[in-house]
Amino acid sequence: MITLHYLEHSRAQRVLWLLEELELDYQLVRYRRDADTGLAPGSLKTIHGLGKSPVLTDGELTLAESGAIVDYLAQRYGAATLLPERETAEWWQYVYWLHYAEGSLMPPLLMRFVFERVRQAPMPFFVRPLVGKIVAGVNKAFLDGQIHTHLNFVADHLSCHEWFGGTRFGAADIQMSFPLEAAMHSPALADRFPRLRAYVNAIQARPAYRRALKAGGDYRYGPDI
Repeated sequence: MITLHYLEHSRAQRVLWLLEELELDYQLVRYRRDADTGLAPGSLKTIHGLGKSPVLTDGELTLAESGAIVDYLAQRYGAATLLPERETAEWWQYVYWLHYAEGSLMPPLLMRFVFERVRQAPMPFFVRPLVGKIVAGVNKAFLDGQIHTHLNFVADHLSCHEWFGGTRFGAADIQMSFPLEAAMHSPALADRFPRLRAYVNAIQARPAYRRALKAGGDYRYGPDI
């Protein structure tokens, strides 16, 4: 039996969506974030040493990292439907986007998330203006440019491809969903990148995606970036 250890409001949502796309039997073990820190509960460390989600178990196999889980499920259960033919140009595009999502696109988005958390954290009133200036300076000097460069790159690809794997929906789209949903959660970015907004609307309209939302419950992408 496949078991997904599912932390609310996390990357585990796309793994749950993949399970629904594959129409596999699975069980869901839910975890709530700590109310004070927003982090995963310590109980997740009994499943995987890092205490993070998603974690998937399939028989004797325990696997973490969403990219590895997406790749495993797609190759074992969905090669005919969610993957291109191996060793083709489309296959290497799949491999590229599988790694790009977390290796290149997500880091500046995550940094923006962290700095936003810092800006909103409780602090003495006389410190807040200084912290606000530091956050604004980092955004202007580095993060804004990096985020826009990456989103322009992705939008250019989608301007001539319907899906990340080429002509059909596949596992690369599931892996890319989390950072793009996070980005399009910002109204300013959604307005600036209408192709990305249309893409996110398209994946969110898929029946399996809707089933995953129903199975997983409320799903938030984080603060505006």
